[in-house]
This record gives sequence, structure tokens and C-alpha cells, in this order.
Amino acid sequence: MIFYQASKYLIATLLLLIGPTSGFKAQLPPAVRSSSFEKSSSSTSSRNGNVFQAREKKRRVLTEKNYLQQLLHSSATDTTDDEKKKNEGKKIITGHDVKNTGAPVEIDPEELKIQQAFAEHQQNAPKLGFPVDVRTLVEYNHGYAVMSTNSKLNPGFPGGSVVGFSPDEFGRPIFIFSSISTHTQDLIADPRCSITIASKEFKGAADGRVNLMGEVNKVPEEERESIKAIYLKKHPNAFWVEFGDFTFFRMDNIMDIRFVGGFARAGKVTPDEYKNANPDVISAFGKRVADHMNDDHMNATIQMVASQIPGLIVDEAIITSVDSLGMFVKVKRTPRASDQPQEFKLRLPFPRQVLNRADVKKIIVEMTNSSAE
Repeated sequence: MIFYQASKYLIATLLLLIGPTSGFKAQLPPAVRSSSFEKSSSSTSSRNGNVFQAREKKRRVLTEKNYLQQLLHSSATDTTDDEKKKNEGKKIITGHDVKNTGAPVEIDPEELKIQQAFAEHQQNAPKLGFPVDVRTLVEYNHGYAVMSTNSKLNPGFPGGSVVGFSPDEFGRPIFIFSSISTHTQDLIADPRCSITIASKEFKGAADGRVNLMGEVNKVPEEERESIKAIYLKKHPNAFWVEFGDFTFFRMDNIMDIRFVGGFARAGKVTPDEYKNANPDVISAFGKRVADHMNDDHMNATIQMVASQIPGLIVDEAIITSVDSLGMFVKVKRTPRASDQPQEFKLRLPFPRQVLNRADVKKIIVEMTNSSAE
């Protein structure tokens, strides 16, 4: 049980270490990233590795709290000037406080090697980047969100409603509300509100969600027909768009955006970054690719994980999303010298960026054949 707890906390810590910086990586595979970013990443990785090795030589048994705090401290303080400038003005979550149980933790050397390999792989795995992640999540969502308004009937309290929406070409959510709805009355009195949108594959805290905060106002009458077409594209059965007492609204002024991409991937995106980002085109049909792989070729995904991350043998690998740079995969494994399974999400990158459906099929076949060799 002691080893299980140690292994569980180590995996969580490694995810914390790789999460925040990876969220703001360039939107290209490693081969085409800027040299300054690569230099910054490799320098930080090298220093972290040296610090870790020095501590490992000093002692093998540490309390859970001291061990986690030292790892998190090295991640938080070993930041290059370029990274500080890049993250200036952005609130980035760097870790969680873990209470000390007082129990000594002994780390299996082989398990430690696996976790180090996992951390290095995930840190270098290309991701879309927060602005594209958010635009993609909003664009390909199922079309429903939780809206929080300032309650007119209960001043000082937020009112919550599940509402349908569809984003326009700038990512601004469009709604159609009945004049008698409480959230409609709230918005007329005070247009300030927020909407929380979960990814369409959302099943728990490891999955993405975003909160858009801003002002929602009535759409001018001259825009009604064009706005209706956008809304019906996402909600084709919304016959109430023709009712006389229903009015279109839009979040015209997006003021704040908070994004959580899963465990240890959280931060802010500026309104301009959001507006200028384009949704990832592969994500439009990525879920269908994932479902096919999960239903018919899970063994191939398991082999891909083992091939890319030495020593990481998983019992189950479920692809949760596919984009132009890779896949997110939820895996289950049982660590060495333990009978307690672990479940977490990892990034499985493509060897190059894909541009269309044919590319996705071709590259997955390549990765499957390569991992089977």
C-alpha cells in the first residue's frame, strides 16, 4: 500500500510538472518549433534532471510532502527568462499542496526510470496550445453550456441555467431565449454573465472545459437571418427560432477566458488570442477516429504507448481525442510491485502534423506498423 501511494503521487506530480509549460507550447511539431523555445525547454529539462539526480544520491527515502515539494520547487524556480516573459500576465497553476502523512516512501528504481521517461516524453510532446484548444473546444462542442447570470429576483446571487448556443466565426456564443425565461430577464437587467462549456467527450476532471466571461446582448434585428443560420447549423431541430417571443442574444464582449484542459493544464487565454485562433480542423472528425480505434484497434494503441514511452506497459488505452498534432489517451496500468491499478491521461504525438482525414489514417497506420516491429 505504501508503494502504491508513492507511485500514485509520483504520477500526479509528473503530470503537474509537465502540464503548465506544455499548455503554452508552439502549435507545431518539435522539428519546426522556434530555436529559442527549444533552447529554453532543453535548458530547463537539463537543470531539472541534474537537481533530481543530486537529490536521489543524497537519500532514497523521503516523506511524501518533502519529496513532492522539492520536485515542485525545482519546477517552479528553474524557469528561464524567456518563459517568464512568455507567461507574464497569465495566471498559470503550477501545482497542488499535498498533506504530509508522515509515512516514508521508498521508490522502486525501475519504476522511477519509467516515470522519468514518461515525464520527459510528455514534456516534449507537441500540443495545440491553449488558444487553439479553447477555440476547438467551443467550436466542436455539443452546443450546450451552463450560463451564470446576476439574478434579478435574488440580488447578489448567481442564477444558473443550461442553455443552447452556437459560436460564430469569431467564437462568440450565440443564444436564442424566450422573453419569459429568468436568465433572459437577468441579462436585460445586467448583461454581465459567464458560460461554462465542457468538451463533448467530458466525463470527469481529466477532461477539458472553459469559462467565458463577458456581456451578452440582443442581436440587432438586421442580423437575425444570418445569426439564425449559424444557430441552426448546430441545432437543426430548434423550431422555436421562428417564435415571435424568442430573441437572439450574443456574447459580443468577451472579457475573460479561463481554461482547464485536464489535470495540471490550466490557465488563461486573452480575448484577442481567442479571437485570432482557428479551431483545429482534424478535431472536427477526431472523435469518430478515436471511436473506431477504441472499438477495433485498442491493442495497436497500447503498442504505440509502449513504443513511445520505454517501460510504460498499460492494460488499457482509450483515445479520448484526436487533433492535427496527436492524440490524448486515457490509460490504465498497474505499477511494479503493486496490485493497485492507476488511471491517467497522456499525450501520444504524431511524428508530423496532419492536414486531413487521409493523413490521419496514413499516419496511424505508420505508427501501428512501427510500434509492432
